[in-house]
Amino acid sequence: MLGTVHPADVAGVRRLARDGLLAGSAAAAAPGALARLRGGVYSVAWPLVFTRITRPLEHRRRHADCARGLAWLRPDCLDRFHDDVEAVVDHALRRATDPIENLEGWLATRLNPATVDAHRRRRGEIGALQRPRLPSWLGDALGGDPWLCDLAVQILIWVGVPATAGAELWPLDGWAARRTELTGEPVADRETLDGEVRRVLAAMRTREKWHAEHVERPLGHKQAPVAPMPAELPALELVGRDELADARLAELAEEALAAIEVRLNRGEPAATAVTTVLRLVFGGMAEEESGEPARDEWLVAALADPVRLDGIVATALAILGR
Repeated sequence: MLGTVHPADVAGVRRLARDGLLAGSAAAAAPGALARLRGGVYSVAWPLVFTRITRPLEHRRRHADCARGLAWLRPDCLDRFHDDVEAVVDHALRRATDPIENLEGWLATRLNPATVDAHRRRRGEIGALQRPRLPSWLGDALGGDPWLCDLAVQILIWVGVPATAGAELWPLDGWAARRTELTGEPVADRETLDGEVRRVLAAMRTREKWHAEHVERPLGHKQAPVAPMPAELPALELVGRDELADARLAELAEEALAAIEVRLNRGEPAATAVTTVLRLVFGGMAEEESGEPARDEWLVAALADPVRLDGIVATALAILGR
C-alpha cells in the first residue's frame, strides 16, 4: 500500500478524525471508499510502526540490515511489519469514535494494544495458545521442576511465532541464556538443552490431542528460514524512490524524537528542544533532484509560525507520551 495513497485521502482521514467520524465513516463506507480510508490511515501509521515497533524489534533480533530502514527489511520481517501496520489500521477504523485532533499522537498510544491483540488473534488462528500458561497436568508431568516448567512455556510461546531460529527449529541459544538466569548454573551445552526440550515435548505428548492442536499444528505454520544479508553489502533497490525517501524521513524522525527526549529530560523547554533538534536534523536537507524546494525552506517557515510550531511541539510530545 506504500506509495499508492493520494494526499487527499490522508487529508480526508485527518478531517474525519478531528470530527470524530473516522470509525463511523469506515463502518458505513462502500468498498472503494473504505480502501481509500484504509490507505490514508496506513500512510499515517506506518512510520510510527516502523520507528516504535519494527526497528527496536529488529535491533533485538540483531537484524542490522532490517533496522536500517523499510527498504532493507527481509521478506519475513517485511511481512511482520505489514501485519503490524494493518493491525493498527484496523484498530483505528474501529476505535476512532471520538474527536482526535492529533492523529499521530493518538495512534502512538494505540500501537501496543493494537499489535498485541492482532498477534494473539493470529496465534489463535493457527492453534497456538493466545496467552501461553503452564497447564497443571504438564507441571505435574515435569515434576514441578522450575526450569523445565519455564521451558515448557517458552516452547508454547515459540510455536506461535512465525519466524524460525535461523536454520533450526528451536532457539536453543536464547533458551540456554535463560536457563542460566533462572538456575544460576553455567551455560548448558546444546546436547543438554536439546535433551531437556525433548523431555518437555514427551510430557506434552501424554495429552495427544492437546499436543497436536497447540504444538504440532502451529509448528506446521512456521515460515521457512530466510538467509541473512550482510548489513555492509549494498541493498538492491526493490522499492520506488518515494518509498526510500519516506523510509529515510522515518529514520530521521526517530533520531529527532530521541534527541528531543534527551533535551526534555535535562529540563529544556519543549518548544526550545523541538525547534533546536528539528533544525539540526532536518534543516540541512538538500534540494530534491526533482527540483522541488528544499525541505529546510518549509521547516524555517513552519518554525517561524507560532501556530504551526505549537502543533509540531504538541505532536512530538504526544508521540513521546509526555
